[in-house]
Amino acid sequence: MATGRLSMRSIREVLRQKLVLKKSHREVARSLGLSAGAVGGVMVRAAKLGLDWATAEALPEIVLEQRLYGPRLAAGVQRPLPDPVYLHKERKKTGVTLELLHLEYLEQHPDGYRYTQFCEVYREWLKKHRLSMRQIHRAGEKLFVDYSGKKPHTVDPATGVVTDVELFLAVLGASNYTYAEATETQSGPDWMASHARAHSFIGGVPGAWVPDQLKSGVTRPCRYEPGVQRTYEEMARHYGTVVLPARPAHARDKAKVEAGVLIAQRWILARLRNQTFFSLTELNERIGELLEDLNNRRMRLYGVSRRELFEQVEKRALKPLPSEPFVYAEWKKVRVNIDYHVEVDHHFYSVPHELVHEQLEARFTATTVELFRAGIRVASHPRSYVRGKPTTESEHMPKAHQKHLEWTPSRITHWAGTIGPKTKELVAAILADRPHPEMGYRSCLGILRLAKQYGKERLETAAARAVAVRARSYRHVESILKNGLDRLPLPASAPTPLPVQHKNVRGRDYYN
Repeated sequence: MATGRLSMRSIREVLRQKLVLKKSHREVARSLGLSAGAVGGVMVRAAKLGLDWATAEALPEIVLEQRLYGPRLAAGVQRPLPDPVYLHKERKKTGVTLELLHLEYLEQHPDGYRYTQFCEVYREWLKKHRLSMRQIHRAGEKLFVDYSGKKPHTVDPATGVVTDVELFLAVLGASNYTYAEATETQSGPDWMASHARAHSFIGGVPGAWVPDQLKSGVTRPCRYEPGVQRTYEEMARHYGTVVLPARPAHARDKAKVEAGVLIAQRWILARLRNQTFFSLTELNERIGELLEDLNNRRMRLYGVSRRELFEQVEKRALKPLPSEPFVYAEWKKVRVNIDYHVEVDHHFYSVPHELVHEQLEARFTATTVELFRAGIRVASHPRSYVRGKPTTESEHMPKAHQKHLEWTPSRITHWAGTIGPKTKELVAAILADRPHPEMGYRSCLGILRLAKQYGKERLETAAARAVAVRARSYRHVESILKNGLDRLPLPASAPTPLPVQHKNVRGRDYYN
C-alpha cells in the first residue's frame, strides 16, 4: 500500500469517486493518474477516521489533508523518532502489531513519521542487531527446549570415576527467561521430568513446546510431519499445550534455544570448570545459583534483565499449571496370545478372551497397566514386577476356563492317578516343571481328557513313553497317540555301568 501524501485536490477527488460514484481502485487510479495503492491508502485512512463523503465535502481541503495525514512540518523541523527497543518489546505482547504501535505513536506525536518511514526506522534497527522480522516471539507463545552439546560431570567420591551428565535447557521466546538443570541421561523419563521442573520454575505453561528432533521427543524426524513420541504428546495434552518440533536443518526454528545453549555454556558451564561435584544434587544446587545470576543479568539489547522482561511481558501471558502432576507412562504395542494374555515387561496380563490374536496398545506406569483397543480401554491391572507370572481376571476367561480356577495341583494329580501311575508321574513332572503350577493346568487337563478319545490304557502307555523321553506337554502326548507310538516298545534305557574296581578306589565304607 502506497503511503505518500497526495495533493489536497487529489484527496477530495479520490473520496468523491469512491464514496459517491462507487468506482473501483483501478478506475479511480486511471482517472487521476495515481497508483491503485495510493487510492487504497486514502480509503484506509478515511475508514479509520470514520470519514463519510458528507463530512469530507464540508471540510476545507487543507483541513481534510491534515485530518488524514497530520500537519505538515516546517522546513528543517526534525520529526521525533520512534523508540525501536520499546517497539520490539511491545511486539512480543499478544495482538500487538506495528500498525497499532504506529497509531499510538501518532497520538503522542501527530507530526511524527508516517507508517512507511516508521516501519523503515524499526527495520534498520533490526538489521543492526541481526534480528529477523520473521522471528518475533509473542509473550507466552513458545518454550524452546534442548540439551547442551557440552556436558558437566560428577565425580564418584569413592572411586574417583568421572561421569558426564546432560545439561537440559528451556528458554521462553519473548523474554529469554531461562531454566537449566543437569540430568543423568536424555531418556524419556529424564526428558519429561525436566519439562515438569522447568514449568514449576517459570510458574506457567506456554502455547507450544519447540524441541529439536531428538529421540526422547520425536520418533520420526520429518520436515513436514514429524512423529511426536507418544508419552511426550500425552504430557503436552496434560499441560494444555502442543509440541512443534523444529524442522531439520532449519537453525532459525531453534535459534532461541541455541543462543540459550551458548549463553548457558558461557555463564554456567564455564564457571563450573574448576569445581568438583560429587553428586547430581550438589551439581544442580550450584547450577541453580548461577541460573539466578544469569536471569538477573542485564541484557544489552533490551536494557533490562531476563527476569524483568519476563515479569513485564510474559508472565501474565502464560496459562496456569495443571492441578495434578503428570504421571509418566510408557506405551507398547502388544498382541493377545491364545491364552488371552499379553506380555508387558516379562509379566502376563489378561484381557477379554474375545480379543485373542488382536493387536492392542499397553500403557504402563509404575503402578498400573492399561490395555487399549482402538483407543478404548479394555482391561486394567495393578502392575506386577514378578517375571513370568500371569495376572488374570476371572471375567476375562471363557466360561469353560473359569472352571479351571476350581482346580488345584493335588486334585489334578489325584485324577491322573486314577488313570495310572505313569500318567500321575507325567502330570506331577509337568506341574513341577513350570515356574508356577497354574501355568501347567491347561496342559495337564488336556492330557487327562485324551482318555475320552483314546481310552485309559493307551493314555497310560503314552504317558510312560513321554516320561521315558522327558516329553512334558500336551502336544507331545497327543502326537504319541495320534501316530500310534504308544503301541511300539519303549526305547531301551542305557545299562547301568558297573562299579570300577581298583586299589585306589576305596569306596564309601572307607570313610565310616
